[in-house]
Amino acid sequence: GRGHGKIVNVCSLQSEVVRPGIAPYAATKGALKMLTKGMCADWGPRGVQVNGLGPGYIETELTRPLVEDAEFSAWVRGRTPAGRWGRTEDLVGGLLFLVSPAADFVTGQVLYVDGGMTSVL
Repeated sequence: GRGHGKIVNVCSLQSEVVRPGIAPYAATKGALKMLTKGMCADWGPRGVQVNGLGPGYIETELTRPLVEDAEFSAWVRGRTPAGRWGRTEDLVGGLLFLVSPAADFVTGQVLYVDGGMTSVL
């Protein structure tokens, strides 16, 4: 019979766009976006939904050096319509949506939680 389940891959803003100096990272996150779509195609008929969550620039222990770099941090704030770095708690709502019954017909998508950065030049 049909199974069921939900998989959420952690993609990135860089699954969609790139900045200089991070080509290998962007390549892996772009590949993860396409893996998400391929898994959707392969596992959807078995009742498994596969989506991605695409964080923008999130302030974490790992990104601390970038947050503390005044020039880079100003670039992030200026480039993001929300005008700030994301926080880990900003990701919770998107993740809960993707794993909830509200998203039962959502599959093969990447939900970008990036303060609007992918929407502007």
